[in-house]
Amino acid sequence: MKITVVGGGYVGLVSGACFAHLGHEVLIVEKLKEKLELLKEGKSPIYEPGLDELLEEGIKGKRLHFTDSLKEAADFSEVLFICVGTPSLADGSPDLSQVDQVVRDVARRMNSYKVFVEKSTVPVNTHKRIEGVVRRYLKDKSLEFDVVSNPEFLKEGAAVDDFLNPDRIVVGVSSQRAKEIMEEIYRPLVEKGAPLFITDPASAEIIKHAANAFLATKISFINMVSDLCEATGANVDAVADGLGFDKRIGRAFLNAGIGWGGSCFPKDLKAFVKIAEEFAVDFSLLKEVERINERRIELLMKKLKDALWTLRSKRIALWGLSFKPNTDDIREAPSIKVVQRLLKEGATVSAYDPKATDNFRRLFVEGEDLRYAKDKYEALKDAEALLILTEWQEFKEADLTKVKELMEVPIIVDGRNIYDPDEVKAMGFEYYSIGR
Repeated sequence: MKITVVGGGYVGLVSGACFAHLGHEVLIVEKLKEKLELLKEGKSPIYEPGLDELLEEGIKGKRLHFTDSLKEAADFSEVLFICVGTPSLADGSPDLSQVDQVVRDVARRMNSYKVFVEKSTVPVNTHKRIEGVVRRYLKDKSLEFDVVSNPEFLKEGAAVDDFLNPDRIVVGVSSQRAKEIMEEIYRPLVEKGAPLFITDPASAEIIKHAANAFLATKISFINMVSDLCEATGANVDAVADGLGFDKRIGRAFLNAGIGWGGSCFPKDLKAFVKIAEEFAVDFSLLKEVERINERRIELLMKKLKDALWTLRSKRIALWGLSFKPNTDDIREAPSIKVVQRLLKEGATVSAYDPKATDNFRRLFVEGEDLRYAKDKYEALKDAEALLILTEWQEFKEADLTKVKELMEVPIIVDGRNIYDPDEVKAMGFEYYSIGR
């Protein structure tokens, strides 16, 4: 099939490249000329394992195309996946202006049946809003169209695998025609065993927000428990393992640490709470989930200050800037608040991340109090403490003997619990982790 993907950001680019890999012919619309030129050259503007290979494959196979023309995109196929940004407004509700713009522009150009597929994360009943906008701007009022909700469940750092080997594919439809089109699009994945869950659009919209809210709740829950473990001498890893054996709970997302960040959980949690408020539903549970997460940085900074007494003029090495491993995304990353606090309190920071340094430079300019190291060991030279903020594999595999030799004072504050406390302490480190 021919598929149009509007938006060459994280969701749109991964989805478009994967659709092309499945055999569809895909046209991705990207308005930013700098990004568009990169994409036409087969270069991804984001780091995501496996994505560069899919882009190259799709372009060489002439199944993946790029444009900045929405008119060309509207004429290319009858199916349009809307993958534009929905950032948070000041009150926590999502900004849907980009969705509205796409729908208006396509509706004005429509001359045949279209399926508008919500791939961007949107509030419940956005499909009704889209239907109203299309009807308002259609020049030929006799034209038929459908609006479908097809939320994405892509984890940054594993998005390609998540798309091609999904836990489930959720599709919210209101017509048999749209249902058959979506079934055809996802047929290659369904034939491999992927569950296709067909429901109504409103339920599909809620499923996306509810899933992210539940996962965020699991993380905040185990972080809350980790504080109790720390206060009582228990081990949060053992507690999490014990919980994880319960099939009703599962072990995933029960890793204690410094909390969640990224482009999804913070934004979607706020949006879900705002949606509930609009319908007079009490979501105070999720407000507490968010509050617990926000406290994690304070607890981490307290550990560091307890170890060093004062941070002024102290040299701090920092491993990890991205909000999670295997991505260069720093949106809502804990590292941002940590660096702000360290600099404010007079520390000198030497930071390293395998992929996210360039993005971080745009927020924090290198200077006397902040420098970016070329590798993890360079960041450690004469450091009086090492802060671990992202659980990259290369940090887990670091030569700790070399780490100790490079540091002036062998103190590790591990915000992601990547090392065994007994082993690290036996090597002569002062080691502080979360809930252990």
